[in-house]
Amino acid sequence: MKDFRKMRTSKELFDGIKGAYPRAMFKSVGYTKKDLSKPIIGVVSSFSEFHPGSYPNKELAQFVKSGIWAAGGTPVEFHTVAVCDAIAQGMGMHYSLASREVVAAEIEVMVGSSGFDGLVFLPSCDKSPVGMLMAAARLNIPTIFLPPGPMLSHHDEKGEQRVMSDIKEAMGAFKKGIIDEALFESIETDTCTTVGVCGMMGTGNTMGCLIEALGMSLPGTATTPSVYAEKRRQAKETGERIVEMVKENLLPKQILTKETLDNGIHFLMAIGGSTNLILHLPAIAHEAGFDLTLDQIDAISATTPVVAKYKPSSKFTLWDFYQAGGVGAILGIISTLLHQEVLTVTGQSIASYTREVRNWETIRTLDNPFQPQGGIVILKGNLAPDGAVIKVSGIKDAPKHQIGVAKVFESEENLIDHIMNKEIKPGDVLVIRYEGPAGGPGMREMSIPAALLTGMGLGDSVAMITDGRFSGATRGFCIGHVCPEAFVGGPIAIVEDGDLIEIDVANKMLNIQLSETAIAERLSKLPSPKPPVTKGYLGLYSRNVGQANKGAILEK
Repeated sequence: MKDFRKMRTSKELFDGIKGAYPRAMFKSVGYTKKDLSKPIIGVVSSFSEFHPGSYPNKELAQFVKSGIWAAGGTPVEFHTVAVCDAIAQGMGMHYSLASREVVAAEIEVMVGSSGFDGLVFLPSCDKSPVGMLMAAARLNIPTIFLPPGPMLSHHDEKGEQRVMSDIKEAMGAFKKGIIDEALFESIETDTCTTVGVCGMMGTGNTMGCLIEALGMSLPGTATTPSVYAEKRRQAKETGERIVEMVKENLLPKQILTKETLDNGIHFLMAIGGSTNLILHLPAIAHEAGFDLTLDQIDAISATTPVVAKYKPSSKFTLWDFYQAGGVGAILGIISTLLHQEVLTVTGQSIASYTREVRNWETIRTLDNPFQPQGGIVILKGNLAPDGAVIKVSGIKDAPKHQIGVAKVFESEENLIDHIMNKEIKPGDVLVIRYEGPAGGPGMREMSIPAALLTGMGLGDSVAMITDGRFSGATRGFCIGHVCPEAFVGGPIAIVEDGDLIEIDVANKMLNIQLSETAIAERLSKLPSPKPPVTKGYLGLYSRNVGQANKGAILEK
């Protein structure tokens, strides 16, 4: 029986008479016989020219490769896709979450068909770092990451820093006449000041920081601004380190253990990070060979205070986080909550990543947190039997318990049309369904509607509930990941206009005020929905994707 779990090494690829075939291919693009006798390191870049999170990787890859050459290895660069959620908004968002599986599969195909001894991953933002982490665990050959780092922030006329979430909220403010056209255009034009990951604690930077907190990149790499010379030095050091890791045979599954992922959840909750990681962490755990449930995540959240908050949940940005000490500063503050002995790509424990806090304005201690428990809470009830997700660190003044009247929408487009053209009033509960992993397909984020409501001053007084998801940079009273989704017959499918919805964050409950009998009767009358798409990759994805509470992995 062939063992497809074991990847071929470069020696196995190039040895003997049969090795002449691949040796000829490599020699044709400039590699020498001597080059092919060294460890072959794949430099896997998410570079593209259409968004700032990917753009730095073309240059950074060259510095990584120089480090590999210097350490006695031979670098071979190839690329993966990297969808930008800001560009994908609307119809394009169907492809965003689905791209995570493509990234992992692309890397598996390239590595499985070739012969690499080690890998350096240069992710972008949103889904590419997750796909790469999934591939790292799946392939299990020596692997190290270099997060691209955040962009620098623009300062407006008041001296406040602008980030991408400000653009989305400006849409609502402009619609309501709170800001004029000139200010709106200046926000659009000046907000992305440099290349790099958008300077808020959205999914891109949450993932970059998580990679470091998991010990999969060198210390300090996640928050160093993309345009800094320091980032180029880190790229060289990353290239040098992967050659050493190959010699040590230091493997991802030695690092990505259950204890390490527990640490990652503590870190995520402590920084009030992106809700998208509640999708991604179970998917990474699955590739690493163990289960991670919403109940386990919620239990860790309940014991982890929020000690740092960044835009859009505060006025501070990733620049401020970098200045304050970055990932290492948080790891130091929450050290008593962590498994400090877990291994990292340095060959040392995660305890060695700890750094002192350089600025206490944006970071607090465990006994004086911003919030006593984690930034994300899992809700359950008769509307979400398998769970739903709310980012409490993004809520300011909304009551933690409320009962509101449902207004039901069958898609994001229906909701946006209502927001732009009809009345929304405080106390409304906006229910958006058929946007789940299979029914969407792709579990689109309701980022624009949420930002419109916030920009209109309704972010904390109007609740949104969806089987889709929200941006990592969303703030406001937003409940996503409702499971089971409407497309597979989840209770969210039977909500009607005028139903009363009870949201009880303190007791972690999400209920529709109907009897069990009434719910069962409505569910029995649900028609079988037609597949949202039948052809192409999205058709394949829709037919095979699992539910959000299990990471929305391809499981069928």
